[in-house]
Amino acid sequence: MAVSSTSHGLLSLLLLILIHLLIFLHCPTHVAATTGIRLGIIRKPSPNVAIFREAPAFQNMDACEHAEKIHIAMTLDSNYLRGTMAAMLSILQHSMCPGIVEFHFLWARFDPEVLSNIQSTFPYLNFNVYRFDSNRVRGKISKSIRQALDQPLNYARIYLADILPVDVKRVLYLDSDLVVVDDVAKLWKVDLQGKVLAAPEYCHANFTQYFTKSFWSDGEMSKTFEGRNPCYFNTGVMVVDVDKWRQGEYTKKMEEWMVLQKQKRIYHLGSLPPFLLVLAGDITAVHHRWNQHGLGGDNLEGKCRSLHPGPISLLHWSGKGKPWLRLDSRKPCTVDHLWAPYDLYRSSAHHFEE
Repeated sequence: MAVSSTSHGLLSLLLLILIHLLIFLHCPTHVAATTGIRLGIIRKPSPNVAIFREAPAFQNMDACEHAEKIHIAMTLDSNYLRGTMAAMLSILQHSMCPGIVEFHFLWARFDPEVLSNIQSTFPYLNFNVYRFDSNRVRGKISKSIRQALDQPLNYARIYLADILPVDVKRVLYLDSDLVVVDDVAKLWKVDLQGKVLAAPEYCHANFTQYFTKSFWSDGEMSKTFEGRNPCYFNTGVMVVDVDKWRQGEYTKKMEEWMVLQKQKRIYHLGSLPPFLLVLAGDITAVHHRWNQHGLGGDNLEGKCRSLHPGPISLLHWSGKGKPWLRLDSRKPCTVDHLWAPYDLYRSSAHHFEE
């Protein structure tokens, strides 16, 4: 009988170990997602398993029947998908006519997991996806002060007029690290006053810092700003007249500066300087409320920054620090809590209250 009892005991122990092993093997998605967030990358989930909660279906107001369609362009990158989802939610939530908003996503490569997550999170979303050919810029990109600024997709905004359908006459380009807290139609309807682009201008910023000493010491190159009063503007929030952009061949003009940059090193900040070289001092200024930028800190350390005084319609975490990473690290900046209510990521403790 003693042998029989021992056998039963061993059998029970083996059965218990087997059960624990099966439980462990069936939980890889949760482990991968948790690890991914610590690294700042969203790991691919198992097939057909969404990693974002479904967003509410927002309805149009009665006055939206004859409203003009709003075209919004954004890049699509799996590393920034969490930010993109939050930005989309904020736009739809605060829009009086969410049904007229059409998103145009640009991505460097097809990723079915990203696409399925958008479809499951926003089942009613009106959107299109376009491939951006990275080869168009690979030979024109120079190393900048932050690796994220060197990615080909960061330059896709220069090629919007070549990528979007011809029936899109105007587009609002937005970065993925922002949230809109006002009706986006107000920004969409801005009077371009015959200019190709509208954005908040910051004329108090030291404009000379965006270019190297070799640029300013070259009499021919520095003449590019003659007849203009150039001011810094952030390219993460722009209203663009697509037809005028095509007619003025602005993509070609920016590419010429990018080629020169490879030869002479005239700037340090990725895709921003070509915009400044071609358009600074020749855009329509928009109220600063539409780009409360720099909330991600500087490009080197990403230290916390506080809000600028005045009304706010759009919060922008430009800079090195991103709110989802700082929240997950349990070392958030105060302003990051303004982003948290729009976070649709499933494992997040901060969530949108339906």
